Amino acid sequence: MSFQKRAGSGDSRPTAHRQTPNASFVGAVRCGGETRFRVWAPDAREVQVAVEAPAPATLTLERSKDGYFSGGSFSLPSGALYKYRVDGAGPWPDPCSRFQPQGPHGPSMIVDADAYRWRDRAWRGARMQGLVIYELHIGAFTPEGTFEAAAAKLSYLRDLGVTALEIMPLAECPGRWNWGYDGVQLFAPYHVYGDHQAFKRFVDSAHALGLAVILDVVYNHLGPDGNYLKCFSPRYFNAERQTEWGEAFNFDGTDAAGARDLVLHNVRYWASEFHVDGFRLDAAQSMFDDSSHHIVAELVAAARAAAHPREIVVIAENEAQRAEQLRPRAQGGFGLDAMWNDDFHHAARVALTGNRGGYLHDYTGRAQEFISCVRHGFLYQGQWYEWQQQPRGCSARGLPPWSFVVFTQNHDQVANTFIGDRVHTSAAPSRYRALTALMLLSPQTPLLFMGQEFASSRRFMFFADHRKELGRVVYDGRRQFVAQFRAYADEATQSLIPDPGSETAFLESKLDWTELEPHRQALQFHRELLMLRARDPVISQQRRDILEGAALSEQALALRWFDDTQRDRLLVVNLDREFVLSPASEPLLAPPSGSGWRLAWSSEDPRYGGFGRTTPVEASGRGPWRIPAQCATLLVCDKGE
Repeated sequence: MSFQKRAGSGDSRPTAHRQTPNASFVGAVRCGGETRFRVWAPDAREVQVAVEAPAPATLTLERSKDGYFSGGSFSLPSGALYKYRVDGAGPWPDPCSRFQPQGPHGPSMIVDADAYRWRDRAWRGARMQGLVIYELHIGAFTPEGTFEAAAAKLSYLRDLGVTALEIMPLAECPGRWNWGYDGVQLFAPYHVYGDHQAFKRFVDSAHALGLAVILDVVYNHLGPDGNYLKCFSPRYFNAERQTEWGEAFNFDGTDAAGARDLVLHNVRYWASEFHVDGFRLDAAQSMFDDSSHHIVAELVAAARAAAHPREIVVIAENEAQRAEQLRPRAQGGFGLDAMWNDDFHHAARVALTGNRGGYLHDYTGRAQEFISCVRHGFLYQGQWYEWQQQPRGCSARGLPPWSFVVFTQNHDQVANTFIGDRVHTSAAPSRYRALTALMLLSPQTPLLFMGQEFASSRRFMFFADHRKELGRVVYDGRRQFVAQFRAYADEATQSLIPDPGSETAFLESKLDWTELEPHRQALQFHRELLMLRARDPVISQQRRDILEGAALSEQALALRWFDDTQRDRLLVVNLDREFVLSPASEPLLAPPSGSGWRLAWSSEDPRYGGFGRTTPVEASGRGPWRIPAQCATLLVCDKGE
């Protein structure tokens, strides 16, 4: 966490995890009727597998020079339960367990990776260009909170116009509910949502509908409860590094091989065994690595190799917005496909609410900020950033527009509003629609947060079910975090901040699907905008080289797409009151020679709950430009249309 395709049919089965006895792997795998084990414990003298079911047994593993212990047994079937003993201590669950049916403290379960029969042979993966991302939390997306229930909503998401699902972290974690960023067993899907087979069915069903699946992964730290890695070796972590959430993985210190292997095996595992189409790297700025081969660059390469011949995308959340990491490795970058653009969100939040507290301090919400985001990606590319008292970002020049993921809501930014209120519940509806249109029609990659498309009234709060003592620490930390906003820092407001450990915080964060009908206007608005984005022959190209922008006032802007066949598009966005632009001395407003402008779409269409469609200028071009209040208006050249 940080504050700041093609579907087909046919059967196929994964091959990457059909291990041979000498193959590199971690955890427990089935191969030719044999179950093989491999775990890194470089300081240990002896590691044993303590089998609990189907019958108690002990298997002593052999030590190799690289610090790994490995061995196998033909008598252990799929479904067998086991733990490890290290030099007689324990037993502890496998840190690379494939499934934890009783939670992170219980025994690990042996899984047959080849048991699932895939139906996505024709699926070719995902690429950034053309993506529309929908972020969701499996536990809060449906009342049931399971993979199976989420899969039942996939056709709805396809019809909405979404092309990729970004799933909040799934790694096994403690408690009955959790955001997922407290994961402790990175290879095991959270048992509360369903087993490993259920997640494979979810991915397979998504592919059948033409939807990619991007998995949010946390490789900067592990959660505070159920993390047994240190029982095998303290070298998994770097004592000289600390993240905001716990000890940092050891990617560049002494004996860093174990931690690097763990993460690289993990990304290969999800890509090959679960057919995921990409990864969102949580807080990549806290994946500390000063070595010559940065772990993020290695991870990107490993993901691509594991997915081949499918295409895969790797997106980073990077609070510092280090755009150079988006460049190819040959140019000194990490080869990332995209980054979350917090700059766009922060400018949007200020424009919609007027609030500049906390990390919103360095944003004004003026028209020029949105033009700069559309034209250049990040707003901060090396300038002084007063909130952090240091320069922020670096040059993003030459990077494709789809490398920047833009949003007005995501899990962090909704929950950071102190009680989890969504921005559309506090912003003027007309202004919110206008800014959403700008986001969804711009050439960047848009992200919607679950329920945003139907103006969900449900809050999304921070929730984490920990034991009592740890829960108090987490609650205190949450209150300290939101106190950076002055409005949330006083004692009375602090007392209202929801307890993350409360079941109420979790249950009230679940979407209410009965709102679809009463909120049908918001849903229609998003569906039609996404259809326009996908089908318009000019806008759908996501070409920044044919796009120019100009501020018409502090709160109004014009974006012009120039087309070789004179099918120009003009988007006029006004976040303030109506005004007459006089004189109209902005050349972007001039239609191509011999033609005029025709109204194609308006965010104030009554079908969306607006006050009515109005055009800013006569088709003939005669008369003044009258810019509608709090409205986004798309005009098209009437020549050849």
